[in-house]
Parts: sequence; C-alpha cells; structure tokens
Amino acid sequence: MEAQYPMYCKAMRLLLREGCSQKQIERTVCWDRLAILHHSLPKNYKSPEYLFWLFRREYQQQQLRAVT
Repeated sequence: MEAQYPMYCKAMRLLLREGCSQKQIERTVCWDRLAILHHSLPKNYKSPEYLFWLFRREYQQQQLRAVT
C-alpha cells in the first residue's frame, strides 16, 4: 500500500479538479487508503484531511495564476 501513496494523492488531486466536495472525497478508496497509511505510520504520511486542504490550496493558487 505504501508504494501506491503517490497514486492516492494524485487521485485526490484529480477529484478536487473535478469539483468534488470534501464529503464526496471522504467516501472514496483513495481517502480510506490515505487514512490507513496515516494511522499506521503518522510520521511518514500526512492525514487525508491535511492533504485535502493542501491540494485544494494548490489548485486554487494555480487557478489564480491562470487568470492573471
């Protein structure tokens, strides 16, 4: 499962770009796998909540740069 961590992060980024809400993303496999990794190895993996807000902020900043 650890080897798939980048794929789960990418899946969350794609869901954010599609306009999914946090509640919708929380019901996905990628959210569950990220949560399992975080609970198993919290020093190595961030929580899915943290990643959601981080990726959301990144996406919003990209949108702002595209407008200006």
